[in-house]
Amino acid sequence: MTTELFVDVEPKEVSLAVVEDKTLVEFHQESRNMAFSVGDIFLGRVHKVMPGLNAAFVDVGHEKDAFLHYLDLGPQFLSQQAYLKQLSSNRKKAPMPLGKFRMTPDIPKDGLIADILTPGTDVLVQIAKEPINTKGPRLTSEISIAGRFLILMPFGDKISISSKIKSQEEKIRLKQLMMSITPKGYGVIVRTVAENKGSAELDNELKVLLKRWDDMMLKLQTLESKPPKLVYEETSRTVVLLRDLLNASFEHIYVNNSETYEEIKAYVSLIMPEKAGIVELYKNDIPIFDHFGITKQIKSGLGRVVSIKAGAYLVIDHAEAMHVIDVNSGNRTRSEEGQEMNSFIVNMSAADEIARQMRLRDLGGIIVIDFIDMDDNANRQKLYDHMREIMAGDRAKHNILPLSKFCLMQITRQRVRPQTFIQTAEVCPTCFGKGEIRPSILFTDMLETKIDYLVNKLGKKKCTLRLHPYVAAFIEKGGFFSLKWQWRRKYDRCLKIVPSQAMTFLQYAFYDTSGEEIDLKEEMEIK
Repeated sequence: MTTELFVDVEPKEVSLAVVEDKTLVEFHQESRNMAFSVGDIFLGRVHKVMPGLNAAFVDVGHEKDAFLHYLDLGPQFLSQQAYLKQLSSNRKKAPMPLGKFRMTPDIPKDGLIADILTPGTDVLVQIAKEPINTKGPRLTSEISIAGRFLILMPFGDKISISSKIKSQEEKIRLKQLMMSITPKGYGVIVRTVAENKGSAELDNELKVLLKRWDDMMLKLQTLESKPPKLVYEETSRTVVLLRDLLNASFEHIYVNNSETYEEIKAYVSLIMPEKAGIVELYKNDIPIFDHFGITKQIKSGLGRVVSIKAGAYLVIDHAEAMHVIDVNSGNRTRSEEGQEMNSFIVNMSAADEIARQMRLRDLGGIIVIDFIDMDDNANRQKLYDHMREIMAGDRAKHNILPLSKFCLMQITRQRVRPQTFIQTAEVCPTCFGKGEIRPSILFTDMLETKIDYLVNKLGKKKCTLRLHPYVAAFIEKGGFFSLKWQWRRKYDRCLKIVPSQAMTFLQYAFYDTSGEEIDLKEEMEIK
C-alpha cells in the first residue's frame, strides 16, 4: 500500500487529504482561525459546579463553558492543584522538579466533585473533545503531552505499553527501557510506532517532551493576566496527522503553501530523515485537489448517497448522536447462486466502503448499519469478522457488535471533533435555488464589468479569476481572438484564468497576488 498526503492551504481554511492506493481515505477541513484543538492545555477557571452531574463547567475562553466530569479529574488532581499553588507563590524561583515534589494521596474513584472544586477555582485542563454542535469543549485534568513514540503523563508513575504491540518480549524490553530513563514524578505511554526503536530515539523524544512540560510550567509561573489562558498549544493539524500516520508507506506529501511546506519538511526531517525528500511544494496554478483528482472523490464520496459497485449504493443519514447507514442492492445484477449469495456479496462490498466512509467523514458516536437481510448464520459471521478486520487499522477507538437477527450492526466510534460534512449538491450561486437567473449569455459581460472595476477603480495590476471548468473553457475558446485574449489585451494582461472543479456553474471568485479573495460586492458598495 502506498500513501500520499495532500495539503491545500487557503486564506480561510486548511484541507488535508490522505490517499491510499489512489483512494481517498481521510479528509480534514478546518478553519485557520479555529482557536480550539484537541491537546491544547489551558489554565481555566471553574464557573459552575453541578453536583447532579458530578461535573463542573469551566471557562477556557470559549463562548460555551467547557465540561469537566469528576472521572476526568485524574487520580492525582490534588497533587496537580498543590503544585500550581506552589508555582504562583514562588514566582522568583525556578519551578520545582516533579521528582522533588511531595505527591498527595489519590482522590477516590467514587468521590463527589463538589468536595474538590468550588466556583472561582483555577484548574489546569486539556481539551479532550473539540466543541461539537451546541456543546462546549470536553476537558480532562489528566494532562498529557504527545510525541511520535511516547506520551508523557506528568504526576503519574506508570509505564504503559500500547496494546497493539503484540510481542511480549518487545513489551518487556520497552517497559524496562522506559523505567530506566523516565524521571520520578512522570508516567509514560509507549505508542505503537515505538516498536523495535532503540534507546537513543526514545530517550531523545522523552527529553523533548520533558522540555515542553518545563516550558509550560515556566509560562504558568510568570502569567500576569487572569484565567482563562492558553499555556500549551498543540502543533498544527498537519503535523499532528503526520505524527500519527507517517510511516514507510508514505511516498509523497504535496503542499501548496511555502510556509506550511517548510514546517512539514522540518518536522519530517526531524522524525524520519530518510523521508525528507518526499515533501514537495506544489506550484501549479490549477488547485492542488483538482490536479490530483481529489475534488472529484470528495464530491462523489461525501454526499448522502454513495455508490458502491455494479449499481449497489449506501444512504447515509445523520442525527445528533447517531448515524444510520442503509445498504441497498439497487439495480445490481442478481447472482446465479441465488438471493442469499447476492446479498452476501453486496454486504461485503458495502462493509469495505462503510469502513472507508467512517474514516473519511470522521463519524463518531453510535453508527447503525442496516445490511441486506441474510438467513445463513455463517454468512453473518463472515461479514462481522470482515468488518472487524478492515477496521483494525482505524486510529479511532471503536467497538463492533455482531449482527442482529434483522441484519443490523451497531458500531460505537470515538468522536473528538465535529464530523466532516461537505455539501456535494450544488445550489445555483446566481438564483440561490429560486429557479430564476439572469440570462447566462450576459454572464461574461458581467465578468468584464468586474474586471474593469478591479483594474480602473481599485488599481489591481494582477489578479486571478477562478471559474467552473466549462465556463473557463468557453472564455478561452477561439484561440487568438478568445474572450481571454481580448480581456488581457484591453486590461494590460492583468488577468489569469484558472478552472476550479470546486466552483458551481456560474460561480466566480477573484484573488489578488497574495491569494486573498477580493470581495467585489463589498468593495463596490464601499466605493
